[in-house]
Amino acid sequence: KEGITFIGPSAETMRQLGDKASARKVAMAALVPVVPATDVLPEGIEEISELASKIGFPLMLKASWGGGGRGMRPVLSKDELSTKILEGRREARSAFGNDEGYLEKLIAHARHVEVQILGDKFGTTFHLWERDCSVQRRNQKVVERAPAPYLNNEQRKELCGYAKAICSKVGYYCAGTVEFLMDME
Repeated sequence: KEGITFIGPSAETMRQLGDKASARKVAMAALVPVVPATDVLPEGIEEISELASKIGFPLMLKASWGGGGRGMRPVLSKDELSTKILEGRREARSAFGNDEGYLEKLIAHARHVEVQILGDKFGTTFHLWERDCSVQRRNQKVVERAPAPYLNNEQRKELCGYAKAICSKVGYYCAGTVEFLMDME
């Protein structure tokens, strides 16, 4: 009414991409390959154990909400599953006010690659290429370098295309980042 424009993604986009579990579903709907994972974990450890066994160890517990490596725990075997789930949930609840999480197949030697995105309200999405964020401490990036030195032109184009596909799927506008894991092998 007053001509003020909110700068940032829409509320609907935030509902779809604001947490990692929902963002995975958007990526899959956009036909972007994802690491095998569970849906949001149920409360019972027996059910969680069954889900974990279907994917296979080692796994990474990830908090659905927040970031900065909080609530993340590597789970190397079934023996440590219960303890790691309790620890991760406790940390996520403390950090984000929400202990929701999921298990994802662990990529032991992962490269963390991000693609910068710009979208407008007319449905146009641009990428500003990628950057490597693999130098990390406690799952929190310390150094960003661009371009990612290990990607060839075909991989770079494919990765940036995936980022655009995800953002186009939800009508993303404004500036944002789409994050990917890439096995070093």
